[in-house]
Amino acid sequence: MKSLRKIYPYIWRYKTRVILGLIFITLSNVFSVTIPRYIGGIVDGLSTGTISNETLLREALIILGLSLGSGVFLYLTRQMIIVLSRLVEYDLRNDFMRHVQTLPMGYFTSTPTGDVMALATNDISAIREFVGPALMYSANTVTTFSFSLVMMLTLSVKTTLLALLPLPLVSYAVYRLGKRIHVLFGSVQGQYADLTSNAQENFSGVRVVRAYVREAQAHSTFGRLSDVYRVKNIELTKVQAAMIPAMTVLIGLSMIIVLIVGGRDVMNGHQTIGGIVQFFAYISQLIWPVIAVGWVTNLVQRAAASSERLGAVLELAGEDDPAESNSDAPQEIAGSIEFRDVWFRYRPELPFVLKGVSFSVEPGETLAIIGTTGSGKSTITQLVAHTYDATKGEVMIDRHRVADIPLRVLRANIGVVSQETFLFSDTIAGNIRFGRADASMDDVRAAATTAQLLENIEGFPKGFETMVGERGITLSGGQKQRTSIARAVLRDPKVLMLDDALSAVDTETEEMILRGLRDVMRARTTILIAHRISTVKGADQIIVLDDGSIIERGTHEQLMAMRGTYAQLYERQLLEEELENL
Repeated sequence: MKSLRKIYPYIWRYKTRVILGLIFITLSNVFSVTIPRYIGGIVDGLSTGTISNETLLREALIILGLSLGSGVFLYLTRQMIIVLSRLVEYDLRNDFMRHVQTLPMGYFTSTPTGDVMALATNDISAIREFVGPALMYSANTVTTFSFSLVMMLTLSVKTTLLALLPLPLVSYAVYRLGKRIHVLFGSVQGQYADLTSNAQENFSGVRVVRAYVREAQAHSTFGRLSDVYRVKNIELTKVQAAMIPAMTVLIGLSMIIVLIVGGRDVMNGHQTIGGIVQFFAYISQLIWPVIAVGWVTNLVQRAAASSERLGAVLELAGEDDPAESNSDAPQEIAGSIEFRDVWFRYRPELPFVLKGVSFSVEPGETLAIIGTTGSGKSTITQLVAHTYDATKGEVMIDRHRVADIPLRVLRANIGVVSQETFLFSDTIAGNIRFGRADASMDDVRAAATTAQLLENIEGFPKGFETMVGERGITLSGGQKQRTSIARAVLRDPKVLMLDDALSAVDTETEEMILRGLRDVMRARTTILIAHRISTVKGADQIIVLDDGSIIERGTHEQLMAMRGTYAQLYERQLLEEELENL
């Protein structure tokens, strides 16, 4: 149970609730274990005919008062402990999400989205059940058992000890079944993560699935994962189902012992009928606590498995930013960028994506990067934003190593439009404002105008308040790209990076967007990545990448004069445009 130790600090934040909850459950059980004594007295009085109507009524009212007292304190216990579990769940989920957002990009590229979602939902819910019901019923079991045992011993030591004989079997059953539950629940949670990942991919890619008529295959894959999840869950349920019947049988065995031993004592005159009734009442009070041992064991083992999974993520180091604590670190940037013999690969076992890349671009200049797919163009933008560290060489911003600039400062001055446009399930205005929440509506309209999006927006019934749906599903590819461009422009960054951001628009719209962006680009450093040469030919400097290396560089005119790869690509694109216009 070492994994559960990570949860204790969250519980102890609310130690007042824990202490009050334990006090209230103790008082509730003090009232409840007193009731059998009065019941036994009434039975003895009735059996001997020595009880009066007044005494019977008084004893009944006392029992009613004890029951009410027990109920009130049990209610207060739930208010303390169950609310505590919700508070811990809230804190843990927020801390988890806050920590996940600090993790390096490598974590997200290697971890399925469904796994993260399962951790944030199912696993944290399992921990909540441990903090709430498991804690409450554990305390209830301990106090009820302790008080009932004391009361039973005052009646008959011999009968009490014999009635407790099945208890070692309870411990053995809990130990054996508990270990099995821990293993099975961890497996179930892992399979749930796989199932969630598959569902998320299918829902996100529903257009592709339908376009390629792959609904049957998608359903088949999900069905196979769902079958495995069902089988593992049934196996877990079978083990869990064995716990409560085992507890019930052992309690029944205790009752049989009391009936036989106690019955003989009554016949021998060593015990009264009321005393035997008290024994049965106390054992009846132990039925739920003993059954709860099995249920609580399930909850604890599930929480332990979830805590292991959650702890593995919480122990991961966040994105390293030593520059934040450096008082001499720059607090603003002008935007000059320099790559000095930069080599980069995403993991040690993978080949280099960039090989000896060197270039520089000054504020107000535009650097265009062109090259084949997989040549390393997008990786350059990732290194500028310090999403990754260069494997070898130096990435410099304003003649400072990018690692020496606080991430807060660096990323606040960078606007990125990536080739995979992502929009939130919000209004168009909300998505444009994402990078600058305090922007006025006039600023939003100006950014939309620059991105050649205003006319489209005004054509929607709700204009800027139109909901775009999850991932912008209600917009066309070009509209999504232009919304993303408007978002970056509104932020007014010192460095603007457009990573194939115009691929989904036609050449006429592209020219209009570039014309609108010229004033924006003139005031800042711009990195423009594209496949179409028409997009980049106006740049101050163009570099051509091939397999991670720069093979050509210069202006459009200089590169055309070289008659190399750039010129061949330009001529091929011109020919393709002419053929399309035929």
